[in-house]
Amino acid sequence: MTIHADVAVLGGGPGGYTAAIRAAQLGKKAVIIEQDRLGGVCLNRGCIPSKSLLRSAEVFHTVKEAARYGIAVQGEPELRYDAVLERKRAAVEQLYRGLTSLMKKHNIEVIHGKGRIIGPSIFSPRSGSVAVELENGEMETVVPQQLIIATGSRPRELPGLKFDGIRVLSSDDALNMETLPRDMLIVGGGVIGIEWASMLNDFGVAVTLVEAASRLLPGEDADVSAEMERLLRRRGVRVITSAKLLTDTFERKDDGVAVKIETGEGAVALSAERMLVAIGRTANVDGIGLEATDVAVKDGFIAVNASYQTAEPHIYAVGDVIGGVQLAHAAAREGVIAAEHIAGLKTEPLQPHRIPRCIYSRPEVASIGLTESQALSRGHDVKTSRIPFRASGKAIVLGETDGFVKVIAERKTGDILGVHMIGPHVTELLSEAGLADLLNASVWEAGQLVHPHPSLSEMLGEAMLAIDGVSLSF
Repeated sequence: MTIHADVAVLGGGPGGYTAAIRAAQLGKKAVIIEQDRLGGVCLNRGCIPSKSLLRSAEVFHTVKEAARYGIAVQGEPELRYDAVLERKRAAVEQLYRGLTSLMKKHNIEVIHGKGRIIGPSIFSPRSGSVAVELENGEMETVVPQQLIIATGSRPRELPGLKFDGIRVLSSDDALNMETLPRDMLIVGGGVIGIEWASMLNDFGVAVTLVEAASRLLPGEDADVSAEMERLLRRRGVRVITSAKLLTDTFERKDDGVAVKIETGEGAVALSAERMLVAIGRTANVDGIGLEATDVAVKDGFIAVNASYQTAEPHIYAVGDVIGGVQLAHAAAREGVIAAEHIAGLKTEPLQPHRIPRCIYSRPEVASIGLTESQALSRGHDVKTSRIPFRASGKAIVLGETDGFVKVIAERKTGDILGVHMIGPHVTELLSEAGLADLLNASVWEAGQLVHPHPSLSEMLGEAMLAIDGVSLSF
């Protein structure tokens, strides 16, 4: 059976389904080919389920701290992890139903099966058609005018430490745990590692967090990294940085795992019931038929131009499969740009430094733009400000005063170079900083915005004012 389309999308994650929706809005017949569930990793094995677990962990912590707010709770609060998992599943299913409804609304056909790109054939004189093996074993061929590859990524393994889903876990495996371990060794102090360390600690699991770099969150501003490490240590998380995992010492036991790490002070033996490896993600470029095309793969990722065209102009690629900023909202924006370019619209290139970055730990981390070290390395003459959340009336009322807002600006012009926050609900504050950056606002202009009082957002305004020494609250 042959299906003809204007645009075919291989992969139904945020980059893929957003591209299909935008293409449909622009009058194109769009088809999505997805071998798993619509929504991709983000909806089914990433963003949404992990944030549901983080919310349950946050509530559990808050209930345990209820006395601080004048609330008496009889006895110790009980964690019902089975109910936590059911809530997670319900959230995923609700969003999945909404996404399938969107497909119907825009008349987007979703083909469930494993797609493989084929070269020139009887179906088309050029590569880019997709042979689809359906769930029932039958075959279909999708022949599009334009193809968008959005096959995403998967957790990266360490050599010698294969995921088994029992003792050595990927982030996918961790989300499927039916019970919590007594202790967890987390390898990787990036976004995923930090979120799981925070979550498990709130659930009462003993956590050891190991990072190869000299600090946690090596991609974030150094001040944010230092504050996160301080707060995790205060909560009882064991943090080891500048550590090399000696994989040849790894032992898989009936009741757990054991491994040694090399630190500046020598070898350290570690053990835990389970190990979570969170060291990044690998693009899904294998087994999708790229060898039948001229599409180039560089350093494991599909190479594209600013409009997300590959070496074959009618084949595009977006999302994690092209590397760069591997975030759902980045993939979604890339998908929009690709669809608009296909439709002949003039598109504005996506600038990586304008993509917001969020970590949903306790406390949260949110940032946009350059870190201080990046700004300095690029030759900027910078000035910075830091306003602590302990200066916020709203933070004091919430009982969450850890953290700060940091602004980095060009000294001469006052142009905003970066905003970095760690503290309560900062992921909800970040878009204001992003809009200021998008509109090329100076710190003076951003500081003129009247913020509601009391609110956490006041701290962003105060940090802008503080660049010029005119903060009114600190």
